[in-house]
Amino acid sequence: MLGIFFIYFIGKKFYELAGRYNQNQWLFAILSIVVYYASMVLFVIGLVIFDEFVFNWYIDWDNNSSISYLGIPVGLLTLYGFYKFLESRWKNNVVIIKDEIQDIGKSIDN
Repeated sequence: MLGIFFIYFIGKKFYELAGRYNQNQWLFAILSIVVYYASMVLFVIGLVIFDEFVFNWYIDWDNNSSISYLGIPVGLLTLYGFYKFLESRWKNNVVIIKDEIQDIGKSIDN
């Protein structure tokens, strides 16, 4: 149930961000959910690799709920970084439309 709320609110924030900068809203809403789950999966895979080959922590991998709870902060931090990256990139690429009709007849030196 918690995952459904995350999906909704994550998708909604990226949908609104894309709408603010005239980007494809549904694409970035779905992409944000994919980034969230991909970062969680990559974190768990990295944790397994470190557990088996580097640190020998002997983590009980049969307890799936605790492992998924470890991935939630990683997924949220990744989404925060992705959100800030998209926001700064789109903010720098905003085209300001200048009303040039009022400038007709004015000298360039003014």
